[in-house]
Amino acid sequence: MTRGRFITFEGGEGAGKTTQLLLLSKALDRRRLPHIVTREPGGTPGAEALRELLLSPEHDWGPRAEALLFAAARSDHVETLIEPALAAGQWVLCDRFLDSSRAYQGGAGGIGDTDVMNLHRIGSGGLLPDRTILFTIDADEAVRRAGARDRGNPDRIGGKSAAYHADVAARFNALAAAEPERFAVVSADATPEDVHDRVIAALSSLMDDA
Repeated sequence: MTRGRFITFEGGEGAGKTTQLLLLSKALDRRRLPHIVTREPGGTPGAEALRELLLSPEHDWGPRAEALLFAAARSDHVETLIEPALAAGQWVLCDRFLDSSRAYQGGAGGIGDTDVMNLHRIGSGGLLPDRTILFTIDADEAVRRAGARDRGNPDRIGGKSAAYHADVAARFNALAAAEPERFAVVSADATPEDVHDRVIAALSSLMDDA
């Protein structure tokens, strides 16, 4: 059986990742490509429990604790859901994955990429996506969209400072520049339909081979 494809959507707050994930799922349905849609942190009961801990404003996790908790949630997610689905020939569409840890905890949090990657190697066997779609967006527009989404109640990470989120965006851009064969950078400063067309173009080679 042919192994499925692993596609991740990355970017800062308010970039429209979830909307685009659902639009891609509908496109794969039309092509009759079997797939699952999942997210991080989360995707499995254990990882969803850790999501509640990670994102709740009640907890003031430091970058090291965040990195460890994200790695633990990802380990369960990969072993329980992602790898079995890929082995069964399904595509896996994931809202955030390793690169969010590299940008948030590794970059803005100051942990460093080496330590984040070592945690990933131990916890998730070093699994990397076949293609990572990185959404970029104007900072002011991102704030507007995130505010509309959160209705004044951002989660613990979304509510961090503008400087922190600028560091996240810079780190994402650096990761994409360092791994152009895996990343596809897509501007999200457009209508959802136009952004979706850009996503399909970025995935056309993989979809044509499916």
